[in-house]
Amino acid sequence: MFITRIVLAARKFRQWFLAQITFGFLNLLKLLPADPAIRFADWLVRKIGPITGRHKLMLVNLANAFPEKTEEERLDIALASWGHMGRLAAEYVFLDRLFDFDPEAKTAGRIEVSGIPIFLDLRDNPRPFIVFTAHTGNFELLPVAGSAFGLNVTVMFRPPNNPYIAEKVFNFRSARMGKLVPSHAGSSFALARQLEAGKGIGVLVDQKFQKGLMTNFFGNPVQTNPLLAKLVRQFDCEVYPARCIRLPNNRYRLEIEPRIDIPRTSTGAIDVQATGQLLNDKVESWVRQHPEQWLWYHDRWNIKHSIKR
Repeated sequence: MFITRIVLAARKFRQWFLAQITFGFLNLLKLLPADPAIRFADWLVRKIGPITGRHKLMLVNLANAFPEKTEEERLDIALASWGHMGRLAAEYVFLDRLFDFDPEAKTAGRIEVSGIPIFLDLRDNPRPFIVFTAHTGNFELLPVAGSAFGLNVTVMFRPPNNPYIAEKVFNFRSARMGKLVPSHAGSSFALARQLEAGKGIGVLVDQKFQKGLMTNFFGNPVQTNPLLAKLVRQFDCEVYPARCIRLPNNRYRLEIEPRIDIPRTSTGAIDVQATGQLLNDKVESWVRQHPEQWLWYHDRWNIKHSIKR
């Protein structure tokens, strides 16, 4: 029992220490203007990322997804992906200043929005709906945009594993992104209650999900969360794809696409398996357009355990 307490205390201290390093880095970035800070974070993480254990996983993921590309091309994507992760961290610090979209403005700001009529229709004609996205660009800007357009959307997110960082992130997101539901047991019921009340929800659909639907992503088998399909089956709600694309000079384009038709069986029921594949196909099309803007270090194909150190 004594040894267990020591191990738990050491783990807790390690998490606290790593959190303080993270907070210290972000506080340093606050001392800089947004553009230099974002560029510096890009440069720094490009240097640090390749010496971490996740870099090997990233290269294997890229080789499996893009066998037609050369090793040099895949390495370029990997380095750019690390840079985009650095940008994502820095953008947290300046999120309030980055979102400057004004539909009445005559000059373009950092943010441009595609699909404004859809935003306005969802706002002005309340009904249950689901918006899904993936870890592309700065996906955190999408719920900020929804809040700015006055949409009543509840967003499900996966908290960081570090509890100290998770608390900070939750408080930060809550102040800017509307109602949040951490991804854990029972979160599906919270989302269902929102749809039952005629409101909208937002979900990420490119995460690994143990015991999920067996589907394909870039031609390789993955497990996909069936939650979206099951919610559509229960509430017959509309489904909209949305994404963020990073543009040159620290600008961003937020896109919400027209609603998609959910596959059905010959009896008219929602085809849960086909819906899971449809989501993967949509995300894959996004990633193929901007492969460097997706988080390749994520173990989407559940292969990390098989990679030799």
